[in-house]
Amino acid sequence: MNHEVIVTCAVTGAGDTVGRHPAIPVTPKQIAEAAVEAAKAGATVVHCHVRDPQTGKGSRAPALYRELVDRIRSSGVDMILNLTAGMGGDLEIGPGEKPMEFGAGTDLIGGLARLIHVEELLPEICTLDCGTLNFGDGDYIYVSTPAQLRAGAKRILELGVKAELEVFDTGHLWFAKQMQKEGLLGDSPLFQLCLGIPWGAPADTTTMKAMADNMPAGAIWAGFGIGRMQMPMVAQAVLLGGNVRVGLEDNLWLDKGVPASNGALVERANTIISHLGARTLTPEEGRKKLGLKKRG
Repeated sequence: MNHEVIVTCAVTGAGDTVGRHPAIPVTPKQIAEAAVEAAKAGATVVHCHVRDPQTGKGSRAPALYRELVDRIRSSGVDMILNLTAGMGGDLEIGPGEKPMEFGAGTDLIGGLARLIHVEELLPEICTLDCGTLNFGDGDYIYVSTPAQLRAGAKRILELGVKAELEVFDTGHLWFAKQMQKEGLLGDSPLFQLCLGIPWGAPADTTTMKAMADNMPAGAIWAGFGIGRMQMPMVAQAVLLGGNVRVGLEDNLWLDKGVPASNGALVERANTIISHLGARTLTPEEGRKKLGLKKRG
């Protein structure tokens, strides 16, 4: 069991959740306010995407990230900043027998181009999605090839940013461990087990334990489940020796029919952690555990 837990709050994501919840953060100001709310509620780390303020859809515009990070860093509230670097991997295969007629949802760029905002803003952590995945039941694929991942991991290491290795299935973990063997991840790699996303690894005890049992020596790991499995996976991750993630990116509901807020989800996770006899680390303590230097 992990008795000193890093709690990450993923405050908005890039999914189609606007309109399904009364208060999904959309603008840089709203996302920064959500990050501050989560930190004040006790989150150690805030994980941030940006969205197009006009449409609410996920964006990778550096100007939006710049405004967001400026607002967070000028807030006076301490938090470890984790920016996504996963945007730019969307491929919508064409319908039926015309797979090369890519759909309007396609936004596919190279691995290094996904890091432009990371190079500019130098957060303490950024994500690296460790493999390609079928996303849902249609023709949508998230693409992250071995060559793209090696290039991205190398660049993140050069920047002095810590990669959070997003693992959506067992093969992703296998390849992340290969990158470690190749010297692309630095000391004490950080893994995030992303469970319950169709069609990756399911959010259940057997799967999380199998992945936890396959962590390389010296690794620090966290895990989460989406939707109704968010809080059960908080408890499960702590019991298996991991850290946790909650937030509106992964789950919109506090209870059945009760919309969540990021702060309320962090508070509930902290309550579960406390009831298990563990405690949540402060951002300063989290930096020490992860080997980070405060930036900004």
